[in-house]
Amino acid sequence: MCRSIKTLRPPAIPEKATDEEIRAAALQYVRKVSGFRAPAAHNREVFDEAVEAVAEATRVLLDGVHVRGRTAAA
Repeated sequence: MCRSIKTLRPPAIPEKATDEEIRAAALQYVRKVSGFRAPAAHNREVFDEAVEAVAEATRVLLDGVHVRGRTAAA
C-alpha cells in the first residue's frame, strides 16, 4: 500500500527537498493513516486538504531543522 517515506533532510539527500518530494511524502503519510490508497469521491476534498496540510507542516519542519550547526536549507 505504501512504500517507506524517505528522509528529506541533509545528509540523507544532498539538496533541499523539492516540493514534489515533500508532497509525495505527505501523500504517502495520508494514505497510510487513512487506510485509503485513493479516497472515494465524497472523501476526496478532505483527503487532499490533509495532504496539503501535512506537506506544509513538513516544509516548516525542514526549514527550521538545524543539521550540525546550520539550517537544513543552507
